[in-house]
Amino acid sequence: MLFLEKKCPKGWNMFGHSCYFFSTNPGSWEEGRNDCKNRGGDLVVIDDANEQRFVSTFANKAAWIGLNDKVTEGSWKWVDETSLYLANWEEDQPDNGGGDPEWGEEDCIHVRDDNKASWNDLSCEISLFWICEKV
Repeated sequence: MLFLEKKCPKGWNMFGHSCYFFSTNPGSWEEGRNDCKNRGGDLVVIDDANEQRFVSTFANKAAWIGLNDKVTEGSWKWVDETSLYLANWEEDQPDNGGGDPEWGEEDCIHVRDDNKASWNDLSCEISLFWICEKV
């Protein structure tokens, strides 16, 4: 039986069976998602603790991931339509802006630029970098 080794496109990093791209320009969550789709992937879906650790090694800037509750507040879904079962929330998060109108609706998730790449909810319109995954 012949197994072909998967190769990632230039500018992408391999981990497990996926390739990852870390944007160099910031934009909204939707802009990030569109860019990932144009590259043949989508915003990253973090499936397990190993993938979370991998992402944290590159999270030296806050970056969008593929998790949101845009359809139903508090019902977190990944871009592949799977429900949230692994979480790495920052303390006291998610908080949907704490009810403060200054923050607006916080329906999209980003990894923070801390040493564990903890998660926080923000307005999807905030300009951040993003992480794409190509399975």
